[in-house]
Amino acid sequence: MSQFDPAKFEPERDTSDAELDALFARAREPNEADAGAAARFLAGHRARLEQTQMAQTEMAQAQAVAAPPPRPIWRTHNIPAKWIAAALASAAVIAGVSVLRPALMPSDLPASAAYAVYQDALGEGW
Repeated sequence: MSQFDPAKFEPERDTSDAELDALFARAREPNEADAGAAARFLAGHRARLEQTQMAQTEMAQAQAVAAPPPRPIWRTHNIPAKWIAAALASAAVIAGVSVLRPALMPSDLPASAAYAVYQDALGEGW
């Protein structure tokens, strides 16, 4: 059984703080076994890191060789500057014609279709 049995311990033994401090100090002191274990761990750890880095490098090289470059999401077209200038000039001509057109019309025409309807229905001086 794994239960605590107080009968296994000597009841008359009273350990002092100094004894416990000495025990803990001995447990904290590094020894030959600790140095060997640390060296084995570090050697294994460095080997695992090197293997991981080599695998990542090989994978990146394989992907760079095998995979084509990624396609852009939106296609970009190279528009020459002369087309932009032509489009702006056309827009300026259309805007100018639409602004100057009422001034080119004769002044005796009605301003709108509603004005013509009122004039026909109510007479000249409505």
